[in-house]
Amino acid sequence: MTAAAPRRPFGQNYAFVVAGAIFLSLLAAAGLRAAPGVLILPLEKAFGWDRASISLAAGIGIFLYGLTGPFAAALMQSFGLRKTVTLALLLMAVSTGLSAFMTTTWQYVATWGVLAGVGSGAVAMVLGATVVNRWFVARRGVMMGLLAASTATGSLIFLPGMALIADHGGWKPVVITVSLVCLFLAPLVWLLIPERPADIGLKPYGAPDDYEAPAPVNGANALAYAFQALGRAAKTRTFWLLFGGFFICGLTTNGLVGVHMIAFCGDRGMPEVKAAGLLALMGLFDLVGTTASGWLTDRYDPRKLLFVYYVLRGLSLIYLPFSDFSVVSLSAFAVFYGLDWLATVPPTVRLATEAFGERDAPIVFGWIAAGHQLGAATAAIGAGVIRASQGQYVEAFVIAGAAGLIAGAASLIIRRAAPKPILA
Repeated sequence: MTAAAPRRPFGQNYAFVVAGAIFLSLLAAAGLRAAPGVLILPLEKAFGWDRASISLAAGIGIFLYGLTGPFAAALMQSFGLRKTVTLALLLMAVSTGLSAFMTTTWQYVATWGVLAGVGSGAVAMVLGATVVNRWFVARRGVMMGLLAASTATGSLIFLPGMALIADHGGWKPVVITVSLVCLFLAPLVWLLIPERPADIGLKPYGAPDDYEAPAPVNGANALAYAFQALGRAAKTRTFWLLFGGFFICGLTTNGLVGVHMIAFCGDRGMPEVKAAGLLALMGLFDLVGTTASGWLTDRYDPRKLLFVYYVLRGLSLIYLPFSDFSVVSLSAFAVFYGLDWLATVPPTVRLATEAFGERDAPIVFGWIAAGHQLGAATAAIGAGVIRASQGQYVEAFVIAGAAGLIAGAASLIIRRAAPKPILA
């Protein structure tokens, strides 16, 4: 125990307080990453920027969001989880706040693409993996599902509110709102999250009496350790199959649907606020689907779960452009697609932990998550280019759907390490 982090209430159950604070942080970061989807049409109207240029900023932000992950995981192991997340939230607040003064596209790229991309990259799926591995032994699958769900739920449930703000006040009130939310969360994280369970005299939730936490990484070697973990993982086929699968996961979710769905619906005559409502519906069902996926991951072969998730997602994306875009068909798509949005995360984290061990797994998962965001950036930029050149999004959705089918087949050939028993 330390003076800076005294004993907290609730005993081992304090792990759920930590998870709750992280859940809110992930919601905010995901909402930030979703905001460019709302800003496309208002920025077109306000500045006359073309859609490809606006999509470029979104794509760069998504790419850096993913690329930051493994280095952020290494910093959490060495510099400290609480310090890393607090500073990341402050960077997100400052960068989005500065964008309120932008007048050119390079400023949009610098604030929302580069700075916000790096900041939100530290408050992403790799943060959930780090917290779950550090604070939980029992119910890891369920907790990873819940925290993973927040990254999509935050992206989607805030969209109607942001769209409504943009509809009445333009783009500027949206960026100010995002900045204030991040600024509010920074001190909350600092106050509620101890560095490790041992710092407040606890073991992880569900840990046996003989549990020993992995040795922390030396702070001076954090950067080197991130690459060393990648080097060890890259020698295995499991890593590349998980990386490729997550590339396609990003391609088929936040890069395509998250960035372009509102604009796609606008092309088909649907008002922006109504389209954002569909994405919010996806977010609500993602919370159910991804949490349920965590429960399933604790009990069934994660490779088979990945196969089902990717194949169903691919088929739904191929179907969407050829649907009648009625309220019934779009609502059915939103429910079905929402259940599957980030259901891939818990089984992917489980396979990574089994293959690479508790110490390396969060960092290796950071590299795998970088693949997710690389795929998302590819879709964000590529779909914008396709829309600008072809005048429609049909090809973008069909290509993404076909990629989902490929990811499903590839999941079945992952070699699974002998799993360690996880307490229910």
